[in-house]
Amino acid sequence: MYKIRKTQQIPINISRAWDFFSKPENMGLITPSYMKFSIISRSDVGDMYPGMIITYTISPVLDIKIKWATEITQIKKHKYFIDNQIKGPYTIWHHEHHFNEIENGIEMTDILFYDLPYGFIGRFVHEIFVKKKVEEIFSYREHKIKELFGKM
Repeated sequence: MYKIRKTQQIPINISRAWDFFSKPENMGLITPSYMKFSIISRSDVGDMYPGMIITYTISPVLDIKIKWATEITQIKKHKYFIDNQIKGPYTIWHHEHHFNEIENGIEMTDILFYDLPYGFIGRFVHEIFVKKKVEEIFSYREHKIKELFGKM
C-alpha cells in the first residue's frame, strides 16, 4: 500500500474552505482538464453526508474513460471528511481531507492510502506511471487552489 500526505495553507476562512471542498462538483475545478472529470450521479443533492455515493468518470491517460464511485464514509463538519473508492481502478483508495484553522487562513491536509491490483505487475505500473500521475494531480491541485484563493 502507498501513502501520500500533502499539506497546503490557504488564505480563506474555515467556512469558505468547507463550502468549497465538501462540494463534489468543485472537484472538476481542481482536476487537470485533460482528465475530463465528470460527475455522473450522486446519491443526493445538498450537503455531503456519511453514506453519500458519488459516481463519476475520469480519463487519466490516453483519453480512456474510467468509471469511478466513491462513498463518503466519515464527516466532521469544518474538520475532515473521508472518501473511499467503492468502484474503480484501485484495490484500495482511502482519501482523508483534513482542515485546521491557522492564523490568516486554514491548513488543508490530504492523506491518501492507495494500492493497485495485480501484485508485482501493479507495483511495476505504480513505479513507472501511477506514482507520477498521482503526484501530478496533487501538484496541479495545489496550483489551482493558489489560483482560486491566493497563497500564504
